[in-house]
Amino acid sequence: MDGFGARAYSKLGLETDVVDADPHRLVLILFDGALLAVQRAKGHLADRRIPEKCQALSQAIRIVDSGLCSSVDPSHAPEFATRLIRLYKYIIMRLLHANMRNDLKAMDEAANLLSGLRGAWARIGPSAGLAQASPNRDAQQVVRTVSQPIGARVANAYRA
Repeated sequence: MDGFGARAYSKLGLETDVVDADPHRLVLILFDGALLAVQRAKGHLADRRIPEKCQALSQAIRIVDSGLCSSVDPSHAPEFATRLIRLYKYIIMRLLHANMRNDLKAMDEAANLLSGLRGAWARIGPSAGLAQASPNRDAQQVVRTVSQPIGARVANAYRA
């Protein structure tokens, strides 16, 4: 299959997944898209394709900002939602830093955070009754662990 055909087929498959997905699955698709974009950016950086790296990281930033941040519902657990949004904003900041400085460590950090959150979200499962569910303890622990030293991490990120 040529490049265009493969991309079209892949896009059709993703569009079908999105149309048929429940809200839980949609969030997993967002995590997967962000992680894939960071992976692509790392490959482009390794191959010194800087414009493509910038596009891939911009895509990851858009997914985290417009997709994952927007999907947070503070009505059930406002404190948790605030911490989660702060974590997403931190991930965005690290991706911006990675884009400006071609910083592989910042890309890895963002990918590790996204991967941990994705894993916690996957363990919640769609059967948890998302409308009534309180946040999963694993997800709360990920957010709590990363959020506590966030001020120091932000300051250190811009000293480099």
